[in-house]
Amino acid sequence: MPLIRKPSPAAPDAVPARDPLAALRDGSPDERFAAARAAGGLPGGVPALAGALSREADPRVREAILTSLSRAGTPEAVAAILPHVHADDANLRAGTLDALRVVPGGLGPHLPGLLADPDPDVRLLACDLARGLPAGEAVALLVPILDADAEANVCAAAVEVLAEIAGPDALPALEACARRFPGDPFLPFAVRIAAGRIGARTPAPDE
Repeated sequence: MPLIRKPSPAAPDAVPARDPLAALRDGSPDERFAAARAAGGLPGGVPALAGALSREADPRVREAILTSLSRAGTPEAVAAILPHVHADDANLRAGTLDALRVVPGGLGPHLPGLLADPDPDVRLLACDLARGLPAGEAVALLVPILDADAEANVCAAAVEVLAEIAGPDALPALEACARRFPGDPFLPFAVRIAAGRIGARTPAPDE
């Protein structure tokens, strides 16, 4: 008698993948991490990521959220990132600034506000963010810092960036800034270094 193969039991239906936007709200840490990476390209993804960032406690998931928002690069995505520059959590604050640093062309309109922020730590870090702008725009934003900011550390951060990107037109503002803080030993030194670097890359006038 020939052997008759019994029919295989029906395979159970595959469990459908969970909606990333729903997983962002109440999934496990691994689900939220995967959802954060996927959500940036979905309709409604940026608002969902913005809401998730405000309540997320897992550093790995927060990093994924910030990465997706920075890659999205839309005005809405940048607006979702910006409030967290004031976070009490130092890791979240640093991650926020890293995300803003790589936003493709979306940070420029927000830098004047960051450079005028009441928190000197935010102003200091905003000076570094200005490196990502075209040199002329960055110089135009940072030279007024030398003229008016009351914090020597913030001015020193502006000097550091200007040393890399500014031309000789910035030298008077640099020298005036050093005179504004005569009791600070570092700032006049930083200005001298910056002036030397600017001078070294400035072509000599034709004789």
